[in-house]
Amino acid sequence: MARIVVLGGTGYAGRHIVAEAVNRGHEVIAVSRSTPSDAVQGASYVQGSALEKGSLASAFDGADAVVSALSPRGDMTDRVLDALRVVIAELDGARTRLGVVGGAGGSLVAPGGPRLFDLDFPEEYKHEAQVGIDSLALLESTDESLDWFFVHPAEVFGPWAEGERTGHYRDGGDVIVRDDEGKSFISGADFAVAVVDEIERPAHRRARFTVGY
Repeated sequence: MARIVVLGGTGYAGRHIVAEAVNRGHEVIAVSRSTPSDAVQGASYVQGSALEKGSLASAFDGADAVVSALSPRGDMTDRVLDALRVVIAELDGARTRLGVVGGAGGSLVAPGGPRLFDLDFPEEYKHEAQVGIDSLALLESTDESLDWFFVHPAEVFGPWAEGERTGHYRDGGDVIVRDDEGKSFISGADFAVAVVDEIERPAHRRARFTVGY
């Protein structure tokens, strides 16, 4: 059993990760700035902000993994990178793995590029995609002592396309995962399966990977 802390644990990706980890018997602490309206039974909830250095020290203490599922929306629109910097500083010297949920925009469309973001990317999603791209760059600039992984979901991923838990997904490495019809999709539940699999069986040390069907 691992001790897993999920930042943004009441959001779309975060709540699915919390639920999957709890179902596998892990000790899960979900951190959010608001009280959850649909708490996952078996998880512990802590109100706090990753923007405040030291405020989450007790939650991080003894954690095997910290997963940032913070979304650059609402009052966090321009603050996710600041929060990630605080988290990285908090984990300095710890033997805690850091996982970060990104967006599809930074995925490559073919080996060697370009990125999905560099093509005809929807204007309304560009800011969120850029935050994910910048988050990956921040992780890549950290000291080798920090063990991190970064996960790109498929192109279609969110509460508007919930899908079901199948327990299956494909790992595309740097390249966005598409099915035989060219569609790129992953349910919230199966995205969480991929994240918890990575925590249980690390395969991407200081690296990113994409998931989809």
